[in-house]
Parts: sequence; structure tokens; C-alpha cells
Amino acid sequence: MTGMSDVTGLRELKKQATRERLAHQATVLFIEHGFDNVTIADVAAAAGVSKMTVTNYFPLKEDLVFDAYALVEDSLAAAVRARRPGESVLHGLHRQYLAALGGTYPVLTGHSSAGFARLVHESPRLRAREREIDERREEALAAALAAEDGAGDADHTRAAAAQLAAAHRVLFRLVRSLVRDGMPQDQTDRRAAAAAAVSFGLLEPALGDYLVQTA
Repeated sequence: MTGMSDVTGLRELKKQATRERLAHQATVLFIEHGFDNVTIADVAAAAGVSKMTVTNYFPLKEDLVFDAYALVEDSLAAAVRARRPGESVLHGLHRQYLAALGGTYPVLTGHSSAGFARLVHESPRLRAREREIDERREEALAAALAAEDGAGDADHTRAAAAQLAAAHRVLFRLVRSLVRDGMPQDQTDRRAAAAAAVSFGLLEPALGDYLVQTA
């Protein structure tokens, strides 16, 4: 059994390495030439694989750019699950957002290279795909809140998720725009932290004591 597990683990590591290599190579080409000007065949040729290999890993061309979409979609739900005893959902997400600015959870913040930020900004297809990912992130957050809400009030959890996701969306877009304009990371982080205080502070009256973690 151990031998089979080792083989399976090695196979998964190789698949993940291939996936990361394809995404990196594609993103480099997209930034250099523009998303619409690069084909799947171009990506395959640059990576030294077949077109079928690329599409097997990434059925959607857009996901070569957003290769970590599953992590992004789960990011707010994961932050809910990771809050500390005594923290409400609002306070836990605020704390974890500030920690993410320090690099512990970058999918929450929108940090990237300036080239990547411009790539997404300039492509309607990529912006549309990013909106889809953001919608699923809100749905996952609502599901995480519903799982903890003993009252099972679906309207309440959806409304709370919408407000919390909106706060993150505002902050994400702020960081993305600052990065795109070339602002240094330390200044970007200070701007984002100040904006987070405002965004989460506005939600305090409604959600400050919502779903406090008891253990």
C-alpha cells in the first residue's frame, strides 16, 4: 500500500508541476502579446507539449491565467473556517485580510505583478471570467455561513455573504488598480489597510457580532 501511495503522490506532484509550468508559460506569452493574440497552439509550442495536453489541464483558455481559481473561490469560506475563538465572521475576515497583506494569504488581496494586472484589465474575456470566479466565491462564503448558522436563515446568510464579499471586492479592485499603476507594495498595503478599516467598519453595526466563534 505504501508503494502505491508513493506512486500516486509522485504522479500528482508531476501533474501539478506541469499545470504550473503551463500556466506560467501562458501568462508570460499573454502579458507580452495580449490574451487574444496568443493561441492554445502557441502555449503548447512554448511549453513543448501538445495542444491536447494544454486543454486537458485547462479546458478554458482563461483559466491559464486564473490557474488558482479553485483556491480563490474558496478563500472567503476558508477564512470563515479559520477564524479564532471569540471572533465574529466580520472580525475574522478583517484580521485575515490584514494578514494577507503581509503575504500569508495573497488570493484575498489582488496582489500580482503590474503586467498581470494590466493583462486582466485590458481583456474583457478575462474580466468576465474573474467576475464568474468572484460570484462563486460569494456562493461558497454563503454556504460556509449557512453551515454555521444554527437558525438556518438562508436570507440572512446570503445577505451577510453579499456584504462581506462586496467589501472584499472593493479592496481587491483597489489593490489591483494600485498595482497596475505601479505603486510600490508597501504603499499599496498601507492604502489597502486604511481602506479595509473603512470597508469593514461600515459593516460593524450589522455584522460585528454575527456568528462569533465559540471554540
